[in-house]
Amino acid sequence: MSTETHTNLVRHFYEALEGEDYAAVTGMFHEDFIFYNQLDTPRPGADGFIAAEKEHIDAFKGSRLTVECTVAEGDRVGAFVVVEGDQNGECWGVPPAGAHVRFSMFNLFTFKDGKIIEKRAHYNLLDTIEQLKAGPSA
Repeated sequence: MSTETHTNLVRHFYEALEGEDYAAVTGMFHEDFIFYNQLDTPRPGADGFIAAEKEHIDAFKGSRLTVECTVAEGDRVGAFVVVEGDQNGECWGVPPAGAHVRFSMFNLFTFKDGKIIEKRAHYNLLDTIEQLKAGPSA
C-alpha cells in the first residue's frame, strides 16, 4: 500500500476515535496489533488500546483530536495531533474541575497488510496533569 493510503487511514483513525466509533478503530488494526502508550509499555491487542483510550475519551467528552500534520515513509506514518477539550470525568487520578486542556502528541503508526500493526504515542503527561489541576481558565 502507498504512504498516501496509510496517511488517509491515520486521519480516518482519528475521526473514528473522536466519534467514539470503537468498532471502526478496531477494524483498522492488524490481528497482531500492539499499542505503546509510552516507550516501553506495550499493550497487545485492540482491547488494551480501546480500554486505555476509552478512559481518556470518557473523561473529555466532546474533545477535538486535530491532526495538524503527518509524515510518511515506507510502512510508517507519523502524526502530530492536538487534543483540546474540557475535563468532565476523572482522569489520571485528577477529579473533574472544569479544566480546559490543550496538549499535543506525536504518534507513530506502523502498517502491515494494510492495517495498523503498531501505534506508539509520545506526549507530556505532566503538562496535561498540571492543566487539569489548574482548573478552569479565568
